[in-house]
Amino acid sequence: MANVQAILSALEVFGRAPDKAAIEQANTWLQDFQHSSEAWSTCNVLLLSPDAPLHAKIFAAQTFRTKVTYDLADMSTPDLLQLRETLLKALETYHAGPRNILLQICLAISGLALQLPAWEDPVQDLIDAFGRNPATVPALLQFLTVLPEEITTNTKIPITDDEYKERASKLLTANATKVTDLLSMYLQAPGATFAVQTQIFNTLSSWLAAGEIVVMSLLNSPLIPYSFQALSSEELFDSAVSVVCDLIHETQEVEDNMPVIEVIVPQVIALKPKLVEYKDDPEKIRGLARIFAEAGEAYRSLLLHHPETFFPIVEAIGECSAYPDLDIVPITFSFWMRLAQSIGKRSSVSPLFLDAYRALMNVIIRHLHFPAETSSLTGQEADNFRSFRHVMGDTLKDCCYVLGTETCLIAAYEMITNALSKGPNASWQEIEAPLFAMRSIGAKVDPNDDKAVPKIMDLIPSLPPHPRVRYAALLIISRYTEWINKHPDYIPFQLQYISAGFEDSDQEVNAAAGQALKFLCQDCKRHLVEFLPQLHTYLATMGNKLVQDDKVQVYEAIAYVISAMPMEQAAQSLRTFSLDILEHVHALSAKTTPPTKEELVSIAHDLENLEVMLGVIQSFGEHLPAACQNTHQEAWAVFEPFLVKYGSEYPICERTTRVLRLGLTFFGPATLPILPSVLARMASCFEATGFSSYLWMAGKVIGRFGNEEGPALRSAFQDTFERASNKLVLMLQEKPAEMMPDVLEDYLQMLLQMIDYAPDVFFTSPAFPIAFRVAMAALTLVHSDIVFAALDLLRTIFTHECLAPASRPPPPKFPIYAAAIRPVVEREGQALTGYLLSGLVGDFPEESIAMVVSIFRVLGGLWPTQLHAWLPPVVAQLPSAAVPEQAKNSFLADINTSIQSGDFDKVKYAVRTLHRASRKARERRRAGPMDG
Repeated sequence: MANVQAILSALEVFGRAPDKAAIEQANTWLQDFQHSSEAWSTCNVLLLSPDAPLHAKIFAAQTFRTKVTYDLADMSTPDLLQLRETLLKALETYHAGPRNILLQICLAISGLALQLPAWEDPVQDLIDAFGRNPATVPALLQFLTVLPEEITTNTKIPITDDEYKERASKLLTANATKVTDLLSMYLQAPGATFAVQTQIFNTLSSWLAAGEIVVMSLLNSPLIPYSFQALSSEELFDSAVSVVCDLIHETQEVEDNMPVIEVIVPQVIALKPKLVEYKDDPEKIRGLARIFAEAGEAYRSLLLHHPETFFPIVEAIGECSAYPDLDIVPITFSFWMRLAQSIGKRSSVSPLFLDAYRALMNVIIRHLHFPAETSSLTGQEADNFRSFRHVMGDTLKDCCYVLGTETCLIAAYEMITNALSKGPNASWQEIEAPLFAMRSIGAKVDPNDDKAVPKIMDLIPSLPPHPRVRYAALLIISRYTEWINKHPDYIPFQLQYISAGFEDSDQEVNAAAGQALKFLCQDCKRHLVEFLPQLHTYLATMGNKLVQDDKVQVYEAIAYVISAMPMEQAAQSLRTFSLDILEHVHALSAKTTPPTKEELVSIAHDLENLEVMLGVIQSFGEHLPAACQNTHQEAWAVFEPFLVKYGSEYPICERTTRVLRLGLTFFGPATLPILPSVLARMASCFEATGFSSYLWMAGKVIGRFGNEEGPALRSAFQDTFERASNKLVLMLQEKPAEMMPDVLEDYLQMLLQMIDYAPDVFFTSPAFPIAFRVAMAALTLVHSDIVFAALDLLRTIFTHECLAPASRPPPPKFPIYAAAIRPVVEREGQALTGYLLSGLVGDFPEESIAMVVSIFRVLGGLWPTQLHAWLPPVVAQLPSAAVPEQAKNSFLADINTSIQSGDFDKVKYAVRTLHRASRKARERRRAGPMDG
């Protein structure tokens, strides 16, 4: 057959040297083939041909599974019954494997069984055909394993809820007892191999997970005791662990399952000595930890009510938590968290549980210890360990929940004092781990505590100066700043300790000091006002020694203190710190020689520091204090020549526009006199550089002051709009839209502000047609935010009241707006519908479909004749791979019906139906022809 040879040729491409274009071409051809009706017979030939290569047979099996999922709707019942025979014949042929072919055939049979009511009892038929011959039993067990999984998880199968419920009940629920008996029989059959026993456990797990086999029904079955016995078998251990966990999980409704729990729990407890026996086998310990943790979680209420019987499970979980392999320890964490929550709801609890959590806290802090030789950790291992420490920190919080925060803090404190008492013999790890624990539980600390936390704060200055210890201590200060706010006497020595942290040679310690200062100033800002001159002096003397990340935190900290001052004092302080930075900006502008790279980096850092301060302080309100009355004009007089000279440096552009944006918020309407100058400078900088940040800033000005009617400002809006649009046209001639997504996004966001606040400028400008075309071009980008912005702009244009005024006569400007919109739509409409439909069946975000519907409703209502003419050629060009021909034809018919009837609600139905059809086709193709 020609198709067979074509398939073999296409599949060979995947085995040759990687050629992306050839692979994509072969992939598309194979997907198209899978959609065809010829695929049924061709794949059957491939499967049954002894000479076909293995990869071709795998493809054929996968194709059957895919077509059963998607393509049964158009087949008659006789054809479906014939397909059943084809698949059963294939199952017989491949009953011994290869496994990947056998799996796909079983999945295909499962999908067919769900969709073919005429097949009365598939499970019994498969048992009759494959269950009596030991050679074919593995194939039957594979089918029985995947049947519940396919029925409960393959949501792509097109079947109604009622059909699904009826058929699932017939296939699964009605056969649960039969399957249980069958598994029991096979398990006890003489000569049952380990492989078959493993399959039996997998099948049982599958039916348990689907909720079809109820554990209570196994009370007198050999399946439960044998599952536990299999834990002693090397070959069966892993599958036995999984099935035991499933059995326990499915009995968590304790009251309904007590008889079978009474069978399970003694066997779980009997496993506890195995933790010692297998102590040198991490994989065995991992399996046992899963079982104990599952039992602990499922039988939590029984643990608390009957500790005399169930507490050995808690002890076993504690041993697993203490195991040195940190990949195994977290298996237990969910249990400790849930148990702590349950204990927290009880008025009293057995001392056994308090002892368990005390032991757990000691275990976790021991696990927190860095290795004696930290260099033994590779980069990734070190990162993983640091991340895992934070996970362990959450378990420490569970200990606090049960034992009380004060008890945990005192215990950690005593670990440190015991280590310090050893003198030089104490390792830094012995001190750092309890410090980390204190930091982890800091969120639980009572700000009014006067027992544990004062001891910790008094201890910090006496800690050894090791960088890891100092780092941990500084982060404790960061976490305990709410407590420090209630105890301000500690602030001077905290500042001293933080200052020493900045002077440490370790950069992580410097960063921790910055964080500590930031949170100290944020939470204790009123107490720190008197220290502001000291901080200013510190910046002046030490600032140059700080790396920028740390310096930013210092400026942020200072801003929090300023925000707590009386307004006039705050304004004067802000002016002091700001002028320091503006003097640097002015000095660089006045420089007659080209700046060095270091000078440009330094000034960008200065601007970042100013940005951070303004971001914290935000505003002093509508009435500026005296110290700020003319500052905006002074600042702009510094920034404008700075932008003229250095605005083509991208980092300078970014930082300056962000500072200017915050300046708008800070000074508010006081900036109105300088805004035309600001906008003109943004426009000229964009013309010179093409940097999107200048458009972003212009959009912020329009959004903030678009309602202002001053003629100079409105003229500046128009000038900025037109200059930006003309520059963008030139840029799009030089490179495609996808190469400058940031520019398109900021341009569109500026237009959205303009259409909201300055429609008189937007619609009447000669730049309006350019804006419309740019919005269309933006629809081709695979950037959700940009597509949203473009669709939002187009929808706002199409739904503007000027096109269908609600009042008569309409507002005087509405006819002018409408006269600007109509010729643009008539000229660009066909291209627009093409962009909209390509995106609809392509990459538009799901949430944007409502906007597409709105645009088509207006097109159908106001341009019906044109839309009728535009759509057929546009729809014809949509790729069949993206949307089936039948869906295209239905869409055209539905739109035409809507136009003829004047019922434009049907437009919504047509658009959404086309989108659903394309999404279904896309999901099918996303899997790929070689995926199972």
